[in-house]
Amino acid sequence: MEEHVPVLLREALENLAIKPDGIYVDLTVGRAGHSSAILKQLTTGKLFGFDQDHTALEASKKRLAAISSNFELIDANFAKVRSELEARGIHSVNGILMDLGVSSPQFDEADRGFSYRFEAPLDMRMDADNPLTAARVVNTYELRELTRVIRDYGDEKHAYEIAKAIVKTRSLTPILTTKQLVDVIKKALPLKELSKKGHPAKQTFQALRIEVNHELEVLTVALNEASGMLAKGGRLVVITFHSGEDRIVKNFFKSVSVVEGSRHGVVSLIPESKDFTVLNNHKVIVPSEQEMLENHRAQSAKMRVLEKK
Repeated sequence: MEEHVPVLLREALENLAIKPDGIYVDLTVGRAGHSSAILKQLTTGKLFGFDQDHTALEASKKRLAAISSNFELIDANFAKVRSELEARGIHSVNGILMDLGVSSPQFDEADRGFSYRFEAPLDMRMDADNPLTAARVVNTYELRELTRVIRDYGDEKHAYEIAKAIVKTRSLTPILTTKQLVDVIKKALPLKELSKKGHPAKQTFQALRIEVNHELEVLTVALNEASGMLAKGGRLVVITFHSGEDRIVKNFFKSVSVVEGSRHGVVSLIPESKDFTVLNNHKVIVPSEQEMLENHRAQSAKMRVLEKK
């Protein structure tokens, strides 16, 4: 299995401005790529890691335990950060990291259904208890809704053609595996698209993953909850990999750091929301050319940083 390489690791550590005695939260702990580096910088401080992937939590526990005992892993969606931390007596923290990318092992575990590279059931659930699967989306959503998901969450310009092909195919036989879906997508696309660099199913698979896991809806709630937990001088660092995610983060950060709180289409739930500063307001942080060459999953990454005044 390919080891998960954390994206923008150096930049994440720099922008978290880690204090050895501080409290830090990794809201998407995954295989502890970022968390391991954070924990190594703590002495009397503590790290809390969130994930709803049980396999990831087990792997992270072993990796972090080899570094220090100053951590606790929490099996919960990151939208529950406030309630979960407050239940543990934590009411403010020094830094929070949100890496919204899917970890490499999730792509590489064929039976998870995240990858177009392996034959597997169409699943794509981060949380195994989630009743919505990619197969259910593909086989039950109406044409209009399916088009919207693929277009808006996958940035796929041929969304209608792909959705139409899916609906036609499923009328004859259910689409239940990744290979079946890849075949449908390839047949729906024009030859010039198939000849382009990159896998033709990448954007549709991304769209389905986002829909299945309600990622964009949950993100807005999580941003409110996370920013509300920051102590004075505390920072929220968010790494996105999709234009829809980045737009939500960018607009949320603007909404809590300018006077016209809802002008950008995001209504903050935090009364003291104007107590924030966007540290990279004029230039989003992106990976270096070297990192993008060494880790292809870093290519679409963008980092934004919010600080509590």
